[in-house]
Amino acid sequence: MTTDGPQGTDASSLGRGLANGFAAYGLWGVLPLFFLLLRPAGPIEIVAFRILFSLVFCAVLLLFRGRLREVLQLLRDRRLTMRIGVAGAFIVVNWTTFIFATVTGHVVEAALGYFINPIVTVLLAVVILRERLKPVQWVAVAISVVAVVVIAVGYGRLPWVSLLLAFSFGLYGLMKKQIGARVDSLASLSLETLLMAPFALAAVIVVYLGPGLVFGTAGVGQAVAVVASGVVTAVPLLFFASAARMLPLSTLGLTQYLTPVLQLVVGVALLHEPMSTSRWAGFALIWVSLIILAVNAFRRGGTGTSRRVGSTA
Repeated sequence: MTTDGPQGTDASSLGRGLANGFAAYGLWGVLPLFFLLLRPAGPIEIVAFRILFSLVFCAVLLLFRGRLREVLQLLRDRRLTMRIGVAGAFIVVNWTTFIFATVTGHVVEAALGYFINPIVTVLLAVVILRERLKPVQWVAVAISVVAVVVIAVGYGRLPWVSLLLAFSFGLYGLMKKQIGARVDSLASLSLETLLMAPFALAAVIVVYLGPGLVFGTAGVGQAVAVVASGVVTAVPLLFFASAARMLPLSTLGLTQYLTPVLQLVVGVALLHEPMSTSRWAGFALIWVSLIILAVNAFRRGGTGTSRRVGSTA
């Protein structure tokens, strides 16, 4: 999401901002439990309906706020539309990977991906935006690379779910940064889902003609959960947008770690996913690198990498 920075730093705004931030990241943190309600539908079907019902929910909100025409007029800007479309493609990859991880018992890998994401964001800033890092930031990046190697050795393979989540969302954030501040959270999600809707509809048709849709055949509860996925997608984004206007960016950047922490708790404590020694070692190294980045961000007064914050699944 793009932000215009905090609108105030008084105690009241700070308190409301923190409440909204924790609400957004807390909801994202427990999303795995919600997506388990959508089984036995597969990731492709779930993502397709998530896009379509998110679009319906956004359209209702835009109509209620009298902003539908304003948002649709943004489509006249071809350059903006192309960038939003690319951003939408990256977030669809992110959503699909996250839901695949959830329904196949890889929630811990998903949590690792969102812990790695800030490091990926730093790397993208260096490679694509040509930003320069301080030595301490390079140390954090190096530690995170070692962490991935440790986990890969323990797995006997690369943690591709984690890496795909981290890079897809990092690239999504990069596109949002290039879009700039003219598109707020609701408008952005509306346009992204609108542009992705034809592909989502095509995916629904392919699944219907192939293995068959689960939606409508797995009971009322599952069908209601699928319809509700639109609300579940949009509400945390709206909380996030409110938090971003009220909080200093350095504070908002640190609250985002609530999401992978909760996902890790859900994966280990509730879903009983295994945590090998190599996993714990890798997570510990990632946490060390994130602490280094966080301390450096505060010392720089909330500038630098702390400005590149965003939403998650």
